[in-house]
Amino acid sequence: MNFFDAQDNAKRTTRRLVIVYAISTILIVAGIALIVGVAFWNLTRTTASAPFSFAALWYQQGDVMGIAAVLAVLVIVGATFFKVATLSAGGGRVARDIGGTLVSPDTTDPLRRRLRNVVEEMAISSGVPVPEIYVLEEESSINAFAAGYTTADAAVAVTRGTLELLDRDELQGVIAHEFSHILNGDMRLNIRLMGVLFGITVLGLIGRTILRGSRHGRSRNGAPVVLVGLGLTILGAVGVFFARLIKASVSRQREYLADASAVQFTRQTRGIADALKKIGGYHRGSRITSVDPEEVSHMLFGAGAKLRGAFATHPPLEDRIRALDPSFTEADYPIIDPRERNPASEADSSAGTTSAFAGGDFKPLSPDSIADSIGNPADEHVLYAAGIRRAIPADLYDAAHSPELSYLLAVVLVMDRDGHSLERQLLICRERLGEERTVIIRRLYDAVGKLGPEFRLPLLEVAFPALKNRPAPHLSFLIELCSRLIDVDGEFDLYEFCFLKLLTVNLQQAVEPSTRHQSRRAPRQEVRAAAINLLRLLAAYGADDPSARESAFRAGIATLPGWAASEPFEARTRLTVDLLNHSLGLLTTLNNAGRRMLIRAASAVAIHDGQITVAEAELVRAICATLGLPLPPILTPAPVEPPNRAN
Repeated sequence: MNFFDAQDNAKRTTRRLVIVYAISTILIVAGIALIVGVAFWNLTRTTASAPFSFAALWYQQGDVMGIAAVLAVLVIVGATFFKVATLSAGGGRVARDIGGTLVSPDTTDPLRRRLRNVVEEMAISSGVPVPEIYVLEEESSINAFAAGYTTADAAVAVTRGTLELLDRDELQGVIAHEFSHILNGDMRLNIRLMGVLFGITVLGLIGRTILRGSRHGRSRNGAPVVLVGLGLTILGAVGVFFARLIKASVSRQREYLADASAVQFTRQTRGIADALKKIGGYHRGSRITSVDPEEVSHMLFGAGAKLRGAFATHPPLEDRIRALDPSFTEADYPIIDPRERNPASEADSSAGTTSAFAGGDFKPLSPDSIADSIGNPADEHVLYAAGIRRAIPADLYDAAHSPELSYLLAVVLVMDRDGHSLERQLLICRERLGEERTVIIRRLYDAVGKLGPEFRLPLLEVAFPALKNRPAPHLSFLIELCSRLIDVDGEFDLYEFCFLKLLTVNLQQAVEPSTRHQSRRAPRQEVRAAAINLLRLLAAYGADDPSARESAFRAGIATLPGWAASEPFEARTRLTVDLLNHSLGLLTTLNNAGRRMLIRAASAVAIHDGQITVAEAELVRAICATLGLPLPPILTPAPVEPPNRAN
């Protein structure tokens, strides 16, 4: 299943969930209204009252039942939206609520550095910002989860047992599994599942509270209150029963997909299969104790609790292992001794150690192969990302992980790469940041200038966790400063603009969390015009010769439907930063079919002459990232036999 199919599948599941939620809410609300009506009818009836009937009940207690129904809707829907809004505050919030401790970007602990390195390599190979990383220090079992609403606010958390008991291959398999949840849209689905379950659970909590408060009531007038409390408790329990069935059914399907994606991601089954085997052979398994495991079980790598049958959120452990290793039997479970830790290798804790990712033959490219790789990274992407990470010079690697220097590195990455406007940009830095920081910026600028363009996007992705730890006003200032720097010469640089856009999109959730998920539908003609303008810009960026530019533009147009055939290469409107910013905003509203079509067209422009430069490849990746499309590295070596992954 490719990225677009997985996203569509998640959306279909969400729509079905909304329908079931609506039906369940209607039935529960009707039950509450009936219970309250009967309670008040019993409270107000006299010996002369007419015999009970639904018509008489509605006639006498219709107003009360209506008020009860409205209050019930407000409680269920309000609790659901409250929970979803709370969880949507970011994956880090979810991880902290479950007991996670943030792994510092500049950690020196070998096990945590190995975890950070694996997560960074997975992020670079996936084309997404590096998520925040957490460890559940109180959990000695083997488990992990990914949380967040989008890739921009995602977090990955592992238990202490996962760190201490798994080797690098096994840890990589677990993290690849969690990244598949990030790429397939499962995080947002998980948040909605938790919200639905919480909204219905609140009714049961209210019912039990009423029952506890009415224990001492012995009068006839207290009986209706007991009836209401008992009814809410029963209806809440029934609602939770069916909500858990729905949650379990959805979760089991996604776990099989995540296991299969992890194998494709790492091109070897041993890592994730051995991690699952260790869960089966370890006396603590995947058990979670710091929170109610039933609430979060559908988010976890392992089940987290003994849920069986229809309530199981994960397929049976044996079935998951046999899907990866058909020869497995229960006798093959290893005996795990927690005293035998798997230490991280020294090679895992350093950068600047190799440049083996470079050179060699690259995989052949086509618009379809590039579009199909979105959200669908493979082993060669992981190998490439590992090489990129290790080849980053140590001073830049440390700067990307430093809360202070990552801020200045972000400024450097949007500065003029050719140096024509450098002095004016440095002058602005002196005015806004001071002389001392400007000296550091110049040093970082010189260091970045010695690297190829393929390092710039990974550096920005690696810096995001440290950047997001800064206060929101600092991030707003950073965005404003970077905008001013790229505007200083009055010239349009598509590469610099895309980096600014990428920085802004991924930091926006920290600056303005209430607006980060908003989008609007746009008229079809405006969206089409935005797509054409983007292709014009790409064609102009990739060639100096006017005829070559037009040929590149026509190559992109040829992949679009007939309406685009008559579009001229020369735009009637001047292509500016504001126009491109507006165009990208419109293009984010495309459905999956439209987004795939757009990336095929953009890729066709980039490779129209049969080759693509590193700068062009990274530009296409930056554009995809601004549109929320996780595109792995485009230029990767042709597949070879995977080397020993011990480091």
